[in-house]
Amino acid sequence: MSTAARERAARAALDTVFDPELDEPITDLGFVRSVAVGSDGALTVHLRLPTSFCSPNFAYLMASDSKDALTALSWTRRVVVLLDDHHDSDLINRGLAADAGYRGTFGDEAEKDLEALRLTFRRKAHTAAMERALSVLLRENPDLTEEDLHDVVLGGLPDATATAALLRRRAALGLGVAPSDPVLVDEDGRRYPPGEIPLRLRFARAVRVSIDGNAHFCRGLLRTRYPQSAADQSPRAANFAEAGEPVDAGETVDAGELLHLTVPQKENVS
Repeated sequence: MSTAARERAARAALDTVFDPELDEPITDLGFVRSVAVGSDGALTVHLRLPTSFCSPNFAYLMASDSKDALTALSWTRRVVVLLDDHHDSDLINRGLAADAGYRGTFGDEAEKDLEALRLTFRRKAHTAAMERALSVLLRENPDLTEEDLHDVVLGGLPDATATAALLRRRAALGLGVAPSDPVLVDEDGRRYPPGEIPLRLRFARAVRVSIDGNAHFCRGLLRTRYPQSAADQSPRAANFAEAGEPVDAGETVDAGELLHLTVPQKENVS
C-alpha cells in the first residue's frame, strides 16, 4: 500500500471518531491537524481543539479513540497520537504513549469512569437524533400530530440521512433497529406514554438545540484560533438541513465578541 493510500485509510479511520458532546466526526470538525505516515508503518497524528481549556476528559476520549481506531488498521506498526496546545497536553500525551488508560492518566482526578461518560453522551446523541428524524417526518406529513408519533415505527420514517443517523445512535446504545420498533423511546428502549409525548419532544428539542449550538460555536472558535483549519472543516451533515437546522456557514468568531455569546460552553463532566 502506498503512503498516500495509507494516509487516506488513516483519515477514514479517524472519520469514525466523534466528539462526544458535539456528536460529529473529529475530521468534519477540523480537529485533525495532521497525519504523517512513515515508510516503516509508523503513524503520527496531531489533534487540535477549539480552546486550550476544552474539557480534559473529552479531549482524552477523542485522543484515545483516535489511537484505537488507527491501531486497528492492519498495516500500522506504531501509532502516536498527540494533542496540541491544550493545558493538559503533556499529561494526556504521556498517558496515551504509555497506554495508561483514563484512570492511569488522570489518577484521582478521574472521578467518573470513561465508559460512563461515553454512555451519557451516547444517550444525548440518541435523543437529538430521534428529534431530528421525527422533525423530518412531521414536516413531510403536515397532517400528522405530535400525539400520532406514539405509533410511529422505524420503518415508517423517511429514507433520509436523519433516519440513518438515528439507527446508528440506537445501535450504539443497544436499542432495537428493526422496522417494527417504535421510534419515540427513552434511552432504555421504553416507549413513552401518549400523554407525555409533547413534553418529551420539547426536552429532546432542547437537547438537540444545545448540541447543535455548541457544534456551531466550537467550529467558529477553532477557525478563530487556527484560521487555516477552515479548509479542514466539512459542511455540517445533510441530516441537519433535512431537519430544518441551519448549516454552518463557515464564519469566524471575533475574539472581542466572545464575552457576549450565550451559547452554552462545553460541559465538563469529571
